[in-house]
Amino acid sequence: MANPNSLPLYEKYWYKHNYKRVLDSLILILLLLLLGYRVMYVNNYSIPWFIALICETWFTLSWIFTISTQWSPAFIKTNPDRLLQSVQELPAVDLFVTTADDELEPAIITINTVLSLLALDYPSHKLACYVSDDGCSPLIFYALHKASKFAKHWVPFCKKYNVQIRAPFRYFCDDNDCTTNDEEFRQEWLQMKDLYENLSHKIDVDPKSIPSLLEEEFAVFSNTNRTNHPAIIKVIWENKEMAEDGLPHLIYISREKRPKQPHHFKAGAMNVLTRVSGLITNAPFMLNVDCDMFVNNPNIVMHALCILLDSKGEKEVAFAQCPQQFYATLKDDPFGNQMAILYKYLGAGLAGLQGIFYGGTNCFHRRKVIYGLSPDDVEKGNNLSEVELKQKFGTSKELMKSVGHALEDRTYSASDISVNKAVEEAIHVASYGYEYGTGWGKQVGWMYGTMTEDILTGLTIHKKGWRSELCTPDPIAFTGCAPIDGPTCMAQHKRWATGMLEIFFSKHCPVFGAIFDKLSFRQFLAYMWIMNWGFSPVAQVCYACLVAYCIITNSYFLPKDWGMYIPTAIFGIYKVYTLYEYLASGLSIKAWWNNQRMSRITPMNAGFCGFITVLLKLLGISNTVFDITKKELPPSRDDRHDKNAGRYTFNESLVFLPGTTILLLQLTAIFIKLFGFQPQGLSRNYECGLAEMLISVYLIICYWPFLRGLFETGKFGIPLSTICKGATLTCIFVCLSRRTISG
Repeated sequence: MANPNSLPLYEKYWYKHNYKRVLDSLILILLLLLLGYRVMYVNNYSIPWFIALICETWFTLSWIFTISTQWSPAFIKTNPDRLLQSVQELPAVDLFVTTADDELEPAIITINTVLSLLALDYPSHKLACYVSDDGCSPLIFYALHKASKFAKHWVPFCKKYNVQIRAPFRYFCDDNDCTTNDEEFRQEWLQMKDLYENLSHKIDVDPKSIPSLLEEEFAVFSNTNRTNHPAIIKVIWENKEMAEDGLPHLIYISREKRPKQPHHFKAGAMNVLTRVSGLITNAPFMLNVDCDMFVNNPNIVMHALCILLDSKGEKEVAFAQCPQQFYATLKDDPFGNQMAILYKYLGAGLAGLQGIFYGGTNCFHRRKVIYGLSPDDVEKGNNLSEVELKQKFGTSKELMKSVGHALEDRTYSASDISVNKAVEEAIHVASYGYEYGTGWGKQVGWMYGTMTEDILTGLTIHKKGWRSELCTPDPIAFTGCAPIDGPTCMAQHKRWATGMLEIFFSKHCPVFGAIFDKLSFRQFLAYMWIMNWGFSPVAQVCYACLVAYCIITNSYFLPKDWGMYIPTAIFGIYKVYTLYEYLASGLSIKAWWNNQRMSRITPMNAGFCGFITVLLKLLGISNTVFDITKKELPPSRDDRHDKNAGRYTFNESLVFLPGTTILLLQLTAIFIKLFGFQPQGLSRNYECGLAEMLISVYLIICYWPFLRGLFETGKFGIPLSTICKGATLTCIFVCLSRRTISG
C-alpha cells in the first residue's frame, strides 16, 4: 500500500533515564544482598525466616521483571502530513464499540463514544461503525437511533469549526461554556447544545416504554433477555451515496445467546464483530474501543495509519495501541487507578521492546493479523485452500471469500459494499453455533480461555513474531473515566489478576512462547511482569501475615545487627525514588502517597481474591465469573470538590475480606505487644524487635481507609458481616500462632 521510497511515516527514538537505571540497579543489588544474607545465616533458619526468604525471592524476581521492562524506553513520532503523499488511496477502517449492560454501562456513555467516532477527521465513506450490544438492550438500540439523527447536525458542526473534543457531553461540560465573540459560531453552538440536551432527555427513559417508542422496530426484541435471544443486526444508518463528507455506516449488532452455551465474554463479541464487518465492509484495519472511551484527537486514524502503512511497519507491526488516559479525574488519584506513572515509564519501556501489550481498547488492528497471518506468511504468501478456510473460519462461503480478500490485501470498492444485502448472511455468522469446530478463539480472532482476552490476543500475536507500537499523538487519542469508588476498582483489578493467572496456567504461558515461538526474551520478561499481578499478592499477604505472626509469638524474621541496614536501605531508596518520579511528572506528594497506599491495598485484596478464584478453578471446585466494570458519567466540577469525593467505599463482596483481616491482624498484634501478652523469647536476640513493629504500623497507615471503615456506616463503612468474618479469621490465626509456640 505504501510507497517504499517515501520518507518514513513514523520514527522511533530510544532514550535513557540514567538516574533510573542507577537506582534500579542499586535496589536490585540490595535485594540480592538481602537474599544472600538470609542464605548465609543458615543457623537462624526458622519457619518465619524461610517464609521471608521465599517472599523476598519473589519480590526480587518481580523487580527484575520491572526494571527489564523499563530499561529501554522509546517514543514514536508520527508524520501524518506525509501519509497522503505516500499512499494512492486511504484505506477503509472499521470501528468497533462494545457494550454489555445498559445499567452498568449507561446508554448516554455509549452514544457519546459512537458520536465521537462518527465525527473523526477521516473520509466518512471509508469508515463504518459497528456497535456490539452484548446485553441485547432495546434501550441501546433506541439511543443509537436517536443519536444517528443528532449526528447529522453534530458531525458537520465539528468539522466546520474543527472541534477538538467530539464527545458532546465532554464538549458541553460544565467548565466549557462558549465565550467566543463570533456570533455565527455562538448561535450554532447554542443550537447544538439544545439539540444534545434534547437527545439526552429522549434516551433517559424507562426501558419499559421502549416498545412504544420503537414501534415496528421493536418486534425483534420481543421475548428476549440478556442471555437468551437470537442474533440481531440492524442497519441504523447507511451511507448509500458513499459521500466523503456524509456519515459513516452505523450498524447495531447483538450476537445470539442461549442459556448454558459458552459465550466467551468480550472475546466472543469481538469475533462476531470481526465476522460481520468482514461480510459488510471488510476494511483492512479495525479500531476497537470500549463504550466509555471517547475520541480526544480527531486525527487519530491518520496517526495510527502512519505506523501501520509505513514501509517497515507493514511488514512488522501488527497493531498500534493508544494508551488509556482519563479526564475529569478526582484530585490526587485517591484510588490509585489513573496509572499516569505506569504509562509514562512502563508504556515507554514496552515501546522499546517487541511492543506494547494489547490493552483491549483504543487499538488499531490489522485484519489479516487477526485472521492468523504471521510475518512469515506475509513473506512467502498465504494462499489458503477452501478446506483450510472452512476449518478455520466456518462454513459461510461469503465469509471465506472476504477472508481471502483480506489475506491477499484486496479491498472492497464502493460498488462492492451493500450493507443491507449482507445482513442475512451476517446474522448467520453471528449465531452462537457458528464457531463450533472452527478456529475462532483458538487459531484466529480474539483468543478464548481467559477474562483478559486482550492480553492473551496480544501475546498470541507477539509469539508469531509481530511487533506492536505505542501511538501517542498530541493531544492524546482517547480519554475515558477511571472508576470512582472502591467496589468498582476492586472488581476491575480482580478480573485482571484472574485473567493473568488463567493465561499463565494455560498452554499460552509466556514461558512456552519464549522457548518454542518468537517471543523475544525481554518481551517474555515484560509479559511476566504483567502476569505477576496475579502472583505478587500472595507474597504480599504472606509477608503481612508474617509480620503479625512474629509480633504475636515474640519471634523475628528481619535481619539483626548490620543486616538490618539492607531492608532499611531498600525501603528508603525505593520511597525516595518513586516520590521523585511523581514530582518530576508534575504530580503531588499526596498523589504519590495515595498510589503507594493503594499498591498495598489493591493487590492484597483484589489480586489475592483473583488468585484464590483461579486456584479453585484449577482444582475443579468452581469456575470464574466475568464481572462487568461499572461505567459512570464523570463527576462534575462541583462533585469533584465534594468533601466525600475520593472517600473509599465498601460493599459486602468478599474482595474486601483479605484487607479487613490483615488490618485486624496488625491491630491485634500491636495490642498484644503493647500490653505485654507476648510469650517470653528464647533470648533477647531472638525476640520481636522494633523493625517488625514499624512494619506493622506502616501497614495500618496504608490501610487507613479500612480503619475508618471499621467505624463508619453506610457505603463508607465495612459491612458488619465482613468485619465478623475478618475477626473470626484473626482469632484463628492468633490461636494457631500461639500453638506453634506451645507445641
